[in-house]
Amino acid sequence: MIRVLVSAAVALLIAGPTVDVDVKEWPVPWEQSRPRDPDVAPDGKVWFVGQAGHYVAVLDPATGTFTKQDLAPGTGPHNLIVGPDGIVWYAGNRVAHIGRLDPATGTITTIPMPDGVQDPHTLVFDGAGHIWFTAQQSNYVGRLTIASRAVRVVPVPTPRARPYGIVVEPNGRPWIVLFGTNKLATVDPATFALREIPLPRADARPRRLVLTSDGAVWYGDYAGGYLGRYDPRSGAFREWRLPAGAGALPYAMAVDARDRIWLVETGPRPNRFVAFDPATESFGAPIPIPSGAGSVRHMVYHTATRTIWFGTDANTIGRATITD
Repeated sequence: MIRVLVSAAVALLIAGPTVDVDVKEWPVPWEQSRPRDPDVAPDGKVWFVGQAGHYVAVLDPATGTFTKQDLAPGTGPHNLIVGPDGIVWYAGNRVAHIGRLDPATGTITTIPMPDGVQDPHTLVFDGAGHIWFTAQQSNYVGRLTIASRAVRVVPVPTPRARPYGIVVEPNGRPWIVLFGTNKLATVDPATFALREIPLPRADARPRRLVLTSDGAVWYGDYAGGYLGRYDPRSGAFREWRLPAGAGALPYAMAVDARDRIWLVETGPRPNRFVAFDPATESFGAPIPIPSGAGSVRHMVYHTATRTIWFGTDANTIGRATITD
């Protein structure tokens, strides 16, 4: 187990006051299994997938205990989310299904994808009984209705657009980044009409995104090393160069309860947490991840504990506790 309390020398400075960040990592016992995309269950336990190990697992942060449930060989789970009822949903990326795991019984039910959709990628709840998802290589955005298990998909018009990160507004509208091109996309949840929105720079390649409480869409430009903001009301864009510049390779993103944007620069070694305060338009001092990380691909902010959870290619599950 790796635990670092960031010293005053590298503590995050945002808008004057210092914010201490306690970064703790737990080595996952199954080697080289690429643990990733954790989510926090209602009981405080942390579920994640082993993309290379073909499993779903849970960490009890109180004890450091890991428990694993193997999936079928070759499943390649890419992402999971945990519902308020404790049910775990995972993306069977290599076997064209979304899986439902009941932790109480260990029962797994699989929901197959429609023809042409081979690789469910990232899942997100919409708060209205659906799961929206991307299918990167298949070039679709889809929605699973939980009650009926019906799946509806919409193709992305731009060829090889690679729909990747996805988030949903409180009103149920999803926003997507198209990693294979310089575009965002959104889908009308009533009509399923998909609209593409080009970014200002042709060579931008957005990979993940978050929403702030004012309705703004924030994205990390993996190719150019920028943090960007899109205002859906005005159509205006703004961008800020990340501390590591063109080599930043921003990947995982999260937003905290104060609307600060957190992302991981995966270009530097070790990977670094970077936070941006929209109120002051300033970045905090980068915070190195103790294990080095390799890459942090996705992370979530847990409001109740003010923590960010992440998985690393260094085979750890990590927690960053933010103290204001």
